[in-house]
Amino acid sequence: MIVWRDSAKMLLRTGFAIFIQTFRIKEREIIVTEAYQVCKRCVMDNSSDGTIIFDKNGFCNYCTDALNAKEYTYFPNEEGKKKLDFLINRLKTENKGNKYDCIMGISGGLDSSYLAYLGFKWGLRVLAVHIDDGFDTEISKRNIDKLVKATNMDYVVEKPDAKQFNDLTKAFFLAGVPNLAAPQDNVLFACIYRLVRKYKLRTFLSGGNYALECILQKGNSHSAGDVTNIKAIHKLYGCEPIDKLPLLSDYGRLIDRFLFNIETPRPLNFIEYNRKRALDELFDFCGFEYYGAKHLENTLTKFIQVYWFYHKFGVDKRRSHLSSMIIAGQLTREEALTELQLPIYDENEMKKDVKIICNALNISDEEFEKVMKSPSRQHTDYKTDKYHVVQSLKYKLGLSSLLSKIR
Repeated sequence: MIVWRDSAKMLLRTGFAIFIQTFRIKEREIIVTEAYQVCKRCVMDNSSDGTIIFDKNGFCNYCTDALNAKEYTYFPNEEGKKKLDFLINRLKTENKGNKYDCIMGISGGLDSSYLAYLGFKWGLRVLAVHIDDGFDTEISKRNIDKLVKATNMDYVVEKPDAKQFNDLTKAFFLAGVPNLAAPQDNVLFACIYRLVRKYKLRTFLSGGNYALECILQKGNSHSAGDVTNIKAIHKLYGCEPIDKLPLLSDYGRLIDRFLFNIETPRPLNFIEYNRKRALDELFDFCGFEYYGAKHLENTLTKFIQVYWFYHKFGVDKRRSHLSSMIIAGQLTREEALTELQLPIYDENEMKKDVKIICNALNISDEEFEKVMKSPSRQHTDYKTDKYHVVQSLKYKLGLSSLLSKIR
């Protein structure tokens, strides 16, 4: 066994390496008990993901699965244009008697902003919804303001109870689990689904997409819809009640989809979605500002993506994002490897972000350091629901095709 401190550079040069090793990420030591391996096609690795598998060619299951899914997921062609035209016409026809054709969530980030811009170009009557959790960056605030003014779309801001939301987020921090964003994401979907029902709509247009998100690490993750887990962690580490927070379980979303015929189509999969082109179009349209990288438009999300995952679990989230762009043909593997050699964040900037989060969540410096140095935990160390069993039964009983019709 060897001590490997500057291993990243070595791996990035070789692209594929196998070692039995101990390696250091910043001040925290991560022990790798299996052979280290980096995919030869994308840049996913097994340093923090027990679900990754490599074939005899050195290609991982993530990019292999993404490539296999591409033909029935991503349509940057004439077929996509037909699918998109059909969706737009259907939404306008179905909602003639409604005030809106659909709902969209906007964060001030690229995907949701570009979709809102396209919705405006398509002539859809969009109700834009933003969840203000108190951690919006100044850039995201400006982006939302510019976008709403330029499109003149109706805009609703939902603000979860700050005291309860921050306390629940702190509970997840103290629990030491990967998905620190679970309260944030759950509240978002709870609000979206409530508004869909309120306005008697059934379509939530999602900014989710294949081009920039076809690869997402499965290890060190957990569903934000596991309300059982949320309540279990809150019970152990929370101090405030959570009765004022809108929460929606995976079961609840499934039931709502069935009862109200709610669907979440992804229009960005029906076009050739290119990051640079989208940024340029948004800049020309409303002066949109880029915030550096995916998911960094919110201070809490930024902390989770580039600090929490990296130091607590050894996860470099850039690998998923860059690998997606490689598979989508927007980036070469060599370009991705070069980008991975750069620091994952700016030290001075992150110190400011950590201070903002600690102040909001009422976490002392000592408490912060203690949690960061303590052993990481998984969501399964706490009580979880059995939704995965429901999902398994759904497919075994042949219900997937039925349910897909109402999504």
